Amino acid sequence: MRKSWLVGIIAALGLSFGMAQQANLKACFIYVGPIGDVGWTFAHDEARRAAEKAIPGLTTQYVESVKPADTLATVDRLVSGGCNVIFTTSFDFMDQTLEAAKKYPDVIFAHASGFKRAPNMLTYMADFYQIYYLNGLMAGALTKSNKVGYVGAFPIPELKRHISAFALGVRAVNPRATVNVKWINAWYDPVKAREAAEALMAEGNDILAFTEDTATVIQTAARRKVPSFSHYNSMYKYAPDYVVSGQLVDWSVIYIDILKKVQNGTYTPKNLQNVDYWWLAREKAVMLGAQTGMPINPKFEAALKRATLTVNGKRVSVYDRVMELYKDIQSQNPKWDPFTGPIRDRNGVLRVPAGRTMTVKELNEMQWMAPGVVGQVPDEPK
Repeated sequence: MRKSWLVGIIAALGLSFGMAQQANLKACFIYVGPIGDVGWTFAHDEARRAAEKAIPGLTTQYVESVKPADTLATVDRLVSGGCNVIFTTSFDFMDQTLEAAKKYPDVIFAHASGFKRAPNMLTYMADFYQIYYLNGLMAGALTKSNKVGYVGAFPIPELKRHISAFALGVRAVNPRATVNVKWINAWYDPVKAREAAEALMAEGNDILAFTEDTATVIQTAARRKVPSFSHYNSMYKYAPDYVVSGQLVDWSVIYIDILKKVQNGTYTPKNLQNVDYWWLAREKAVMLGAQTGMPINPKFEAALKRATLTVNGKRVSVYDRVMELYKDIQSQNPKWDPFTGPIRDRNGVLRVPAGRTMTVKELNEMQWMAPGVVGQVPDEPK
């Protein structure tokens, strides 16, 4: 009798502790831009709200437009406010996030797009490199000037692999085409984005792609009737006649997975050293599309069906090739990857031998650029 009474007390205490643990889970998010940017930060904030709805007992908080130098001070405030999970959502928050993880060993940290971890700090990324190749195929097919422009935020490994994958796609269809890059050294700067887009078009680039957290490039290109590609979120509504496709993200699948595992005790402040989310189309973290549910704008389908490239000795339409590869990378066991060798960089150096595919570590640390990319790139190996 005493034994069953004791078991009942233990079970009740366990249930009470589990409920308290759930009620006390507070996840906080540090954003590099404003939540209304329509791009990167907007996508993270949509995912934050989705996670809050999906996980009972979860509360969230965010701080927007944080400068990288202010990361640690922002963490200090959030920890003092009761945050026990903190997401830092920009590559340039990496070093101060690691410093914060050492300062607060009982808090769980998750850093987006970086590669440094600790026992209480994991990394995560919803990566577009495969999608960028598919968009490159379309850009290569649609350019008439053989000049494709790219407005780049910062020359970090993330952008180097994305632009290189894009250029590999462009060149697969159109070996004479170039991808011409202008860096604006900002994640969120509509003025610089507009100026770079206008300069690229003035130089003869008749297709534009970009990494900047607003729809500015889309809108600037549309005024000149130049096709472009959505970035991070659907930007189709800003130029329905000129947005060809794009790379779209759903961070919520990652946030919900991480937070549920924190909640159920799978993730603790002591076992995250080797936890790295590298989620792609297979995990439904990224999608191809001008907008959700529209992989390719119907206005461009006919042109993409007329354009062809050679695949395994056969001519196939660009449209069919894009859809075939997109289907493959969404499968559980994709057979294709754009960074499968042999691949030489734009200086002629063999970077990926035949039959080998780049590892996640190599992609995260990538500094070289693919053939066809034009423009200065800091830290590029010779």
